[in-house]
Amino acid sequence: MTTVYDIPLRTLTGEPTSLAAYRGRAVLVVNVASKCGLTPQYEGLERLQRTYGDRGLTVVGVPCNQFAGQEPGSAEEIATFCSATYGVSFPLLEKSEVNGDNRHPLYRVLTERADADGEAGDVQWNFEKFLISPDGEVVARVRPGTEPEAPEVVTAIEAQLPA
Repeated sequence: MTTVYDIPLRTLTGEPTSLAAYRGRAVLVVNVASKCGLTPQYEGLERLQRTYGDRGLTVVGVPCNQFAGQEPGSAEEIATFCSATYGVSFPLLEKSEVNGDNRHPLYRVLTERADADGEAGDVQWNFEKFLISPDGEVVARVRPGTEPEAPEVVTAIEAQLPA
């Protein structure tokens, strides 16, 4: 059986990686974009990383240009924007498709998870959040309009922290 840890990924700079690097940690995977009305959610994501990183959380951003072309930049432009504008310290993966025929294999697994309303399937927009437990199970899905630091997100994260 394939787990999220087995799926080959690439960092924003093109280096091979996988979520296995975070085995034993809670992971919050979020499709991100630099030119979206929800882009200020980077601030909340970074605060989550800083608040819970030492306790076993890793936020992972996945740039995606599928929603109204709101992530048109190159890898270097994305990295510069995230660092300079929001002080992003969490890892970013290569730009990927999260829906459709070219959906990244990671998102094939993630989108099987239903949200709080019982809806699975396609990602609705930028900044949809998926929480993965320390043992690699997709345990929560939070739609884009919910802020990263909303009580239900924080509660779900805290319940998955290994430390």
